[in-house]
Amino acid sequence: MSSLNGSQSVDRALLLLAMIGRHAGRGVSLSVLVEESGLNKPTVRRLLLALIRASLVEQDEETRRYYLGEEAYVLGTLASQRFGLLELCLDSLAALSRKTQDTSFLSVRRGTSAVCVYREEGTYPVRTHALQVGFEHPLGVGAGSLAFLAALPDAEVEEVLAANEAILLSRYAALPPDHIRRDVAETRANGYSLNPGLIVANSWGIGVAIRHPDGRPPERCRSPRSTAACSREGRRNSQATSSRKPRRWRKSWPACLPPGRARTTGQQRDHRRGGT
Repeated sequence: MSSLNGSQSVDRALLLLAMIGRHAGRGVSLSVLVEESGLNKPTVRRLLLALIRASLVEQDEETRRYYLGEEAYVLGTLASQRFGLLELCLDSLAALSRKTQDTSFLSVRRGTSAVCVYREEGTYPVRTHALQVGFEHPLGVGAGSLAFLAALPDAEVEEVLAANEAILLSRYAALPPDHIRRDVAETRANGYSLNPGLIVANSWGIGVAIRHPDGRPPERCRSPRSTAACSREGRRNSQATSSRKPRRWRKSWPACLPPGRARTTGQQRDHRRGGT
């Protein structure tokens, strides 16, 4: 096998590993991996077998769905000692959910996308499942993701929109690049981002990006402190109009990180009552 083919196989295997991780506790079928990766079925199956041998992936015997394996857990635990963002944010996320009865989230930036890495449930009896751990959206789609995008310089905003244009037009018809540009401007003016049920009907969100202590915007995942957005999720009566903002919203929210570690410009909240 040539070095080029070898490195290509590694790239493809890591792509599949990342895709399986995005599906988190739900697992993912072979057919979905084939469709999402663009690889043929024999290639995907061969790479999955290699990942299984390395204990990075395992397959449920009954459902035949693929999950992250024990070795992935070990590596993640070791990496968390360096990238300890979640540990820093847990108390603040719990406080948000306790005070508002809504569900709080933590997301991180991954290139031109944002990935939800934690969900703190609120006590409100009706919950929305619009955002789960492992869900990934292009920057600008959803409140937390929009907060990331709005924190970037204009030139980088345009780079991200150009890179995501195809997926925006094919999967998010209600959010073309021009719409997101207007949302970015509004987010900067308000100090927080707002998603008035554009991804899932009646599911509202408000979000902010966690910045460096000196105010610099999030970067491309060099440090966990520079790539996070806090979020929280609530519900509203399904008969209420989407133009009304919840009374409890504020322009400023408690920071996720302790003083001196980082600061925030807001937080995200999906607002929903009724529905799934």
